[in-house]
Amino acid sequence: MRLSICIPTYNRARHLRNCLRSIASSGIMQHSGVEVCISDNGSSDDTAQIVEEAKQLVPLRYERNQENLGIPANFLKVVDMATGEFAWLVGDDDLLMPEALKTLLELIEKHPHVDFFYVNSFHLTTEFVLSHPQPFDVSNLPSDMQPFSTRKKDGELAFFDLIDPKISFDFLGGMFLSVFRREKWLENAGVLNAKAIKDMRTFAYFDNTFPHVKIFAKAFSGSRAYFQSKPLSVCLSGAREWAPMYPLVRSVRLIEALDEYRGNGMSLWRYLECRNFALRYFIPDLVYMILRREVSGVAYIKPFRLLAANAVYPNSYLSLFLYFVRKAKRLIMRLSPSQGLAH
Repeated sequence: MRLSICIPTYNRARHLRNCLRSIASSGIMQHSGVEVCISDNGSSDDTAQIVEEAKQLVPLRYERNQENLGIPANFLKVVDMATGEFAWLVGDDDLLMPEALKTLLELIEKHPHVDFFYVNSFHLTTEFVLSHPQPFDVSNLPSDMQPFSTRKKDGELAFFDLIDPKISFDFLGGMFLSVFRREKWLENAGVLNAKAIKDMRTFAYFDNTFPHVKIFAKAFSGSRAYFQSKPLSVCLSGAREWAPMYPLVRSVRLIEALDEYRGNGMSLWRYLECRNFALRYFIPDLVYMILRREVSGVAYIKPFRLLAANAVYPNSYLSLFLYFVRKAKRLIMRLSPSQGLAH
């Protein structure tokens, strides 16, 4: 088996249905070396029925956990289920582009020494997908979708060269961007803290926020990677129940991701550059977390310690100024003649 598409899911049957339909539309039945693995974290909706229906269109393996194992444990479970040389962790609400599998399999064949492929993705809203007849047909995708990464140059590079704001603003946080050699993942999955990944509180630790990043940092530190600029998937925004905790992810957990990369060999200069970039929302995010403490996850951090730790980085101060600049730009756009002011 060449490639395993690994989908962890929980109570999102309607999104999973669209995801599986897009995989079918990518011509998976024409590629004998591809499988789909689904680990169901104890769903109580129609997930099992959706999977049963999809078996007519997609070669898949399905396991349902008797109880909810938590997000990181379900990530580990679905990769363990797989048999492919490479694994692609895909969200249950993501969509594959029609040419995704053909392109990816060709890349794997042409670059035998590459262990990690960064595959670009498009942005799209959940509202757009759900506004069409269901299950969604990828032929209805808009032509003006924006890519996740704006880098245009394809090619091989060192793994740590992917950790660059010019390539990806979330430093591989989006799991759907990564196709990786599964053997290396399995060899290094033990780096995760067992207590943290069993904690059912969303984003209470780095390990149960970005378990894949922690494994990537250890497993692929010395690996060759490949950057694929043409998007092979579509990442939907709007289907994430954890949206109120995004400031915690953006201004705290992503900094911790950089610490993991640095601890596994990323250069000091790259680390400093990326960390300063990651702090561009820092003060507004910290204020939000304090004001919205009931939903923001502020209980998992020490605000004053964070302020002290980031005091040497210019963007920790400029973030407040940048916040007002962004607000002003949005106001100007709303009041511009093209938005109707002239009328």
